[in-house]
Amino acid sequence: METKLARISQLSKENPDMVFTSIGHLINKELLMECHKAMDGKKAVGIDGVTKEEYGRNLEKNLENLVGRLKKKSYKPQPARRVEIPKENGKTRPLSIYCYEDKLVQEALKRVLEAVFEPHFYDEMWGFRPNRGCHKAIQSLNVMLEKRPTNYVLDADIKGFFDHINHDWAVRFIESRIKDPNVIRLVRRMLKAGILEDYRYEKTEEGSGQGSVCSPVIANIYMHYVLVWWFREKMQPRFKGYSGLTVYADDFVVTFQYKEDAEQFYEHLKKRMGNFGMTLEESKTRLIEFGRFAEERCARKGRKPQTFAFLGFTHYCSHGRNGKFRVKRKTSRKKFAKKCKEVHREIRAMRTLRLAEIIKKLNQILVGYYHYYGITDNIRSLRNFRHQVRKSLFKWLNRRSQKKSYTWEQFEDMLRAYPLAEPKIYVSVYAR
Repeated sequence: METKLARISQLSKENPDMVFTSIGHLINKELLMECHKAMDGKKAVGIDGVTKEEYGRNLEKNLENLVGRLKKKSYKPQPARRVEIPKENGKTRPLSIYCYEDKLVQEALKRVLEAVFEPHFYDEMWGFRPNRGCHKAIQSLNVMLEKRPTNYVLDADIKGFFDHINHDWAVRFIESRIKDPNVIRLVRRMLKAGILEDYRYEKTEEGSGQGSVCSPVIANIYMHYVLVWWFREKMQPRFKGYSGLTVYADDFVVTFQYKEDAEQFYEHLKKRMGNFGMTLEESKTRLIEFGRFAEERCARKGRKPQTFAFLGFTHYCSHGRNGKFRVKRKTSRKKFAKKCKEVHREIRAMRTLRLAEIIKKLNQILVGYYHYYGITDNIRSLRNFRHQVRKSLFKWLNRRSQKKSYTWEQFEDMLRAYPLAEPKIYVSVYAR
C-alpha cells in the first residue's frame, strides 16, 4: 500500500497539473490495517468508548464491515466529543476527541491527501509535514533574519484558525487536485460530523476539529492556497525589495526589506483572510523594526529594538562574541510560566510516591523540555526552568510529613544521590 501511495505522490510531483479522479479505492482493508497498526492506543476514546484494543479483538470482521460501508457510501462518522483545554491566557482551547473507527478512516484519508498535495507545498511551510518541524522552521527563519536584508518583521496571528476553516473553500481547494467523489464525500462528512458537548449535539458549519487525525493536512492545504501560494505567486513579484515567509500550521512570520512593502502586504493580508472566512488577531499582529540595522535606527529614536514571539521563543536582536549582529532566542515568558505551573502541579500530585520514582518522572519532564527549548543561546532559560523545578520539589517534599522535612543542606545532599537532569543545548539554529 505504501508503494501505491508513493506512486501517487510521484505522479503528482511529475505532473503539476494532474487531477486525480479515481483514488478513493486506495482506502481499503489493507490501508486501514496499516493505519490500525500505526495508531496510538493510549489516546482518549470517543463517544462510543471503544479503544484500539477492543476494536482489534475482532479486527478482520470490523475492517470488512467498515470497508463494506465505505463502498456502499453508508459510512457516516460519529460526532466528536469536545473537551476544553486551558490556555496560558486563562481561556480554553476546544479539543475534539473522535471514535476509534473514525480515527482509522481519518488516518487513511490523511495519507491519500498527503500523497497528492505534499509535492506541491512550498518550502515556506514547516508544520505537520514529513521531515520538518519547529526547529527547522526556526533555522529557516534565522537565515531570513541574519543573512537576508531584513529590516521589518510582520508577526501575525490568525484568530481561531482551526475553528473558522470554511468548509466550502476547503473542499474546493481539495477538488483542485482530487475530483474523486468518494474522497470528497469523506472529506465533507468528516468536516460536518458534528460535536457532542454536555450531551448536546452541535452541527459543525465551519472549522476542522483540533484532535482530528486529518485536520493538520486539511489546515495545510487551506494555508497553502490562502496564504503561501498567494504570497509567492501574487504578492512577492510586486515588492520592491526582499521578502520572506515562514509558516508553521496557523502561525507565521513575514520578513521585509522595505516598510512600504510590509505595510502594503499587511493591508492586502487582512482583506485576503476576510475573503476566506479568517480574521487576524489585531492585538497579536504587529509590524516591527527588526534586523541588523534596527538597533541603530532605534537608538536614534531613544529605544531598543522590539522583539517577537514565534513557536514558543522570544526572538530578539543581539550580537555574537565577535560583535557582529545576531538574532538570539529565549523561552517566551508565557510558555515558561505555563510550564512551571504544570510541573508544580505534577510534583504536588506525585509527592507521596517514592523519591526515586519522583526524580525519574521529573527527569523525563526536564529532558523533554530541554529537547524542545534547548536551542542556541537559550541555556539561561533552561537553567532557570531547572531552578524552578528544584524549588517546587523542595516545597512539596517538605509537605509530605513534618517529621521528614528537608533543610536546604539535606535537600542538596539528596539531589547528589538522586540528581536532576542538567540543561543541555540539543539544537543549533545554524544547522540546516
